Amino acid sequence: MSELVYENKNVEGYKLNITNVEDVQKFYDYVIEKYGKVDILVNNAGVTRDSMTRKMTDDQWNLVLDVNLKGVFNMTRLFGPLMEVNNYGSIINISSVVGVYGNIGQANYAATKAGVIGLTKTWAKEFARKGANVRVNAIAPGYTMTDMLKTVPQDLLDKFAALTMLKRLGQPNEIANAALFLASEEASYVTGQTLSVDGGMRL
Repeated sequence: MSELVYENKNVEGYKLNITNVEDVQKFYDYVIEKYGKVDILVNNAGVTRDSMTRKMTDDQWNLVLDVNLKGVFNMTRLFGPLMEVNNYGSIINISSVVGVYGNIGQANYAATKAGVIGLTKTWAKEFARKGANVRVNAIAPGYTMTDMLKTVPQDLLDKFAALTMLKRLGQPNEIANAALFLASEEASYVTGQTLSVDGGMRL
């Protein structure tokens, strides 16, 4: 089950294995029992296990698909229909520029992030099909200075930055601001879309 890792008057933080269906169900039951509804769901969990396709192991493939794709499905299969019943909600799926363009050595990651875009378009249709005010969108970040990039050599980071029109890497708050927009009523007529936040990246 989930583990409480942070709590104050306005915020609770939990560790949750989103690849485990039973754990997600228990977490869903807890949230609904305590709060009664969920207005916003951001599917942000993700991992990489990079390798050229000819060398990629089953473990590398399966782990990335489990977290990046199955995890998104596990969360949304519960919270999405609840939003539909409540006639309100915004689901934001974090994809990647790699899901749009592909990338050498990231077949598993690219497959999951492209899959997230497909899920986004499908759920935008499904959860609003009876007129419910439920919006589903994706964000496709470019290379962003999260923990995932901390092990990448500086020369590669410089190369990634050079690929963008803005000649720099993204910052986490810039992705968060995009999510905030899609979650808000400022985006009340936006659904089924993939918002690229990549500094004008050209791959």
